Amino acid sequence: MSLTLKLRYQLEAAVFFTLIGFFRLLGVDRASAVGGFFGRQVLYRTSISNRARINLRSAYPGKSPDEIEAIVIEMWDNLGRTVAEYAHLDKFSYKGADPRIEIANMELGVRVIEQGKSILFVSGHFGNWEVMPIVATQYGVDGGLVYRPVNNPYIDRWIVRQRARYGPKDQITKGAQGTKRIFTLLRAAKAIFLLVDQKTSEGVPAQFFGRTAMTTPAPAALALKLGSVILPVSNERLEGARFRMTVHEPIAFEPSGDHERDLLALTTRINETIEQCVRYRPSQWLWIHRRWPKEGDKPRRRRGREAQALAGAGVRVDSDGSSFT
Repeated sequence: MSLTLKLRYQLEAAVFFTLIGFFRLLGVDRASAVGGFFGRQVLYRTSISNRARINLRSAYPGKSPDEIEAIVIEMWDNLGRTVAEYAHLDKFSYKGADPRIEIANMELGVRVIEQGKSILFVSGHFGNWEVMPIVATQYGVDGGLVYRPVNNPYIDRWIVRQRARYGPKDQITKGAQGTKRIFTLLRAAKAIFLLVDQKTSEGVPAQFFGRTAMTTPAPAALALKLGSVILPVSNERLEGARFRMTVHEPIAFEPSGDHERDLLALTTRINETIEQCVRYRPSQWLWIHRRWPKEGDKPRRRRGREAQALAGAGVRVDSDGSSFT
């Protein structure tokens, strides 16, 4: 790391930790409210909102400009609140006299957990996306959380510590070591928590909102290889810093024996479930992702780190990264 980059990261971290300290002093409800205000009044006015508008117009061609704008504003409100709430992850629980999280379809999750199989909890950036692993850990589910590191290493280390304190102890990054740890946990009938709604250049071309979206094949590949249960979960903000986590039916899939076909079909099924969750309440999803390729984009024909790591763990990967067996 160059001295200039190190200084930049340190300055960013100083601002971030000052804000976290400020939010901590405010208490969870006031911090969430201030974060929401900042999202609506500041973040909403940045140019990145245009990406959200473009994505929304493509996904919902029948919505009026006012409807699109209302979704964008509420999206930024949610994101601002979510950032502020990182100072208060210890307040989130479905237990106690005044729980901040309610769970819909809890019986579905209990039924899967009691089967004793390994579980792939799949979700997306809905509401405050830290809720799912926190609730599962409180229930007693053991496993690991797969995450994408924040660019700033000082901030990343702090976020990882917070997640490990209130959620799964195993915090797993992409790469060979991370993939080996995922296999170890799943083979021991543990759980893995994944957010699967972001673009990956070395993914498979699965449909999402009627358009091709490069999607991680990892959950499908792991389920096909190990027989893990894929359990979708979504989360929505109810009011302030209170949430509803919804457990959905496990994704049932019968392999055909054609591995490439099965991988794409199961990944598409996962995308369909995520899309249904988005459509239920679109303002709760992050529309600022570059989820779909721009005109002129070409898929990468080389194997990415994720594909290489899966291959190293015993999952065959075709040369274009399209097939796992």
